[in-house]
Amino acid sequence: MIIIKSNHEIDLMRKAGRVVENTLLKLEEIIKPGITTSEIDKLAEEFITKQGALPSFKGYHGFPASICSSVNDEVVHGIPGNRVLQEGDIISIDCGAVLNGYHGDAARTIPVGKVSDDAIKLIEITKESFFKGYEKAKSGNKLTDISFAIQGYIEENGFSVVRDYVGHGIGRNMHEDPSVPNFGRPGRGPKLSAGMVLAIEPMVNIGTYHVKTLANGWTVVTVDGKYSAHYENTVAILPEGPEILTLTL
Repeated sequence: MIIIKSNHEIDLMRKAGRVVENTLLKLEEIIKPGITTSEIDKLAEEFITKQGALPSFKGYHGFPASICSSVNDEVVHGIPGNRVLQEGDIISIDCGAVLNGYHGDAARTIPVGKVSDDAIKLIEITKESFFKGYEKAKSGNKLTDISFAIQGYIEENGFSVVRDYVGHGIGRNMHEDPSVPNFGRPGRGPKLSAGMVLAIEPMVNIGTYHVKTLANGWTVVTVDGKYSAHYENTVAILPEGPEILTLTL
């Protein structure tokens, strides 16, 4: 069931979204060669709680950390630990925060020092593909109009879009209906309407779109070992058009 949010609920979600946005901006400042992913996680948790919120991910279905930190060929759900970031790495930070009972959720892929041209292009195309989907997140459109726009832009630029993991509705729960795939034909799925709030999150690979889960039961990696990037925002569909709740434009 898709839960339609009231104007008041969307306003509460804006506040949760600002916490997520501010946290990701803070992490972008400190990510550099030599830092460990556990240090990034610790700083994220401290910054989220200082803003009066709680990390959405910590303990969620047993996840052990406050953020997901996915490096290089890790697509999503990387667990922070003792890994030291190296020059040329890329790291996808997925961050969620709950404030006043409502969640915000967003992800960014960040270069570590100087990275390859291919990595920069991957990060940029992944981000831009989100905005292609965002443009279709309007009342009256169908859900897969978002999906089709994202997939088309990614594949036009020579990358592949992950199929095993998708976006989702969000609100009082981190994951709600509907699922929001980043691929598919247009004109399908539920009709978009004001009050829906969606986490739209393209996951994009340099090589094949096929992925696998590591033995830890969480971390998803590309099967060919090539880099992957992730870009996500929480988006409210309003009568006047979509609004990103986790990014100040």
